[in-house]
Amino acid sequence: MTTFDSRQFRDVLGHVPTSVVVVTGIDSDGIPQGITIGSFVSVSLEPPLVGFLPGTQSKTWNSLRGTGKFCVNVLAENQADVCWKFAKESDDRFADVEWSPSLNGAPAIAGSLAHIDCDLDSDVLYGDHFFVVGRVTHLHTPTGVSQNAMAFYRGKVVEVEFPE
Repeated sequence: MTTFDSRQFRDVLGHVPTSVVVVTGIDSDGIPQGITIGSFVSVSLEPPLVGFLPGTQSKTWNSLRGTGKFCVNVLAENQADVCWKFAKESDDRFADVEWSPSLNGAPAIAGSLAHIDCDLDSDVLYGDHFFVVGRVTHLHTPTGVSQNAMAFYRGKVVEVEFPE
């Protein structure tokens, strides 16, 4: 039995910075889809696996999971507008967002620090989220973009500066 509520749980865990990525793909109707994720992790080096946790109620993830392919777009410090655009369910998230197809055909968002193409390895239900594991098939780090990453910390977007 817990002695705390979900708000306290969220507030306490908000002290742990998390990465900010947009997971994109093309749904079964050929329409680009994307969702902001604040729970992206490296899972394994051999084989190369990454993971993230979309909510079970996410229409976007539910529309992408059947395609078996997606691209993780690692957001740069100056992409807060992209972060918030893909954080909300809507039909026009790609309006005014520049992108091109990644090697697996998923949208690679311009200005991102990295694009990580994946094949869906597993998708397991845990509580009110799925734990999605992707097998990395391609990696791309564009040139000429900001070198600072975006992160979530205490419910806000913050910049993470990396030494060169």
